[in-house]
Amino acid sequence: MIFKIKKSIPKILYIFFILLSLNIFFFSTDKIFAKSFDIENIDISRPFEMNFDKNQVINEGFERAFFELISLIVSSNDRNKINKIKLNELKGMIESFSIQEEKFINEIYYVNLGVSFNKKKIYKYLEERNIFPSIPNRKKFLFIPIIIDENKKDLLIFDKNEILKNWNINLEKTHLIEYILPTEDLEDLDQIKKNYEIIEQYDFKEVTSKYNLDDSIVSLIFRDNDGLRVLSRITYNKNEIIKNKSFPFKNLDDKDQINKLIKELKLVYEDHWKKINQINTSIKLLLNIKISNKNNKILSDFEKDLNDLDLINYFFITKFDKDHTYYQLIFNGTPSTFLKKMEEKNYNFNTQNKTWSIR
Repeated sequence: MIFKIKKSIPKILYIFFILLSLNIFFFSTDKIFAKSFDIENIDISRPFEMNFDKNQVINEGFERAFFELISLIVSSNDRNKINKIKLNELKGMIESFSIQEEKFINEIYYVNLGVSFNKKKIYKYLEERNIFPSIPNRKKFLFIPIIIDENKKDLLIFDKNEILKNWNINLEKTHLIEYILPTEDLEDLDQIKKNYEIIEQYDFKEVTSKYNLDDSIVSLIFRDNDGLRVLSRITYNKNEIIKNKSFPFKNLDDKDQINKLIKELKLVYEDHWKKINQINTSIKLLLNIKISNKNNKILSDFEKDLNDLDLINYFFITKFDKDHTYYQLIFNGTPSTFLKKMEEKNYNFNTQNKTWSIR
């Protein structure tokens, strides 16, 4: 009897690991594809008349949700390639939708929709049109606009700066950047004025370091008789890029011109942010990774982290044994990009073999 018990222990352990792996497998198959794109709070209203058709209202909501999504993940130049979409094609990319609220007021029908789009199908739709989407990451930037009157050799930073005053008045739902505006500080003003002659080369670190933000946009708005030239110093992740753009506007006392300038500058910054977060869906890197079965939480966390990574096209389990669970995934990027992204989530891989493993 003793001999039989000892002999059966490895079998019991093996069966245990098989059952554990099966449990992980069935748990994982629910998450083979990455998350959907969720667009909320689509408001539609329509007069409740004799020819009222609720389906038409819902279809209009689908279209609005789609173009809101496109505004979030596609740069302004590429958005011109998508002027319209067939309803059947649009519906084929929708995973689900929900009516958050509907009501009738004074013979007007109001509805609020939430729409979820299949991320993989959206990426495929864009790739077929040679459009590379971006990860819709929201981001806070310190924003410091400085108006430089070249005729008067003067700087406008705080109270007399109409760009600063109006910058955050008209906020758009599809903008990913949240702008943190500076507080009035006489020391900052004096510091900037001291560097007037070298204002284009000045790095503004003495000013930006006072705020609890690592990333900033400093816009130097040069005004003369010909119009405006805006030099934008964009600092992100310790990298800096300079953007130069000219505008025909002259009168910064005109509210319409101010609003137009603000709208165009925000478009420049949104497009740059989308470029930073762009996904090259034409790159499809096949990776094989094995994870030890010793800790079920590690397996669960690994799958969760893959789901949270937008550059993962899909992943699934290929096989399992008593020691490891084997994954195959498609990554929209290079091996170094994958390793960097996963390092940010505290993963360190051994890449010496064809099948990678976690160290």
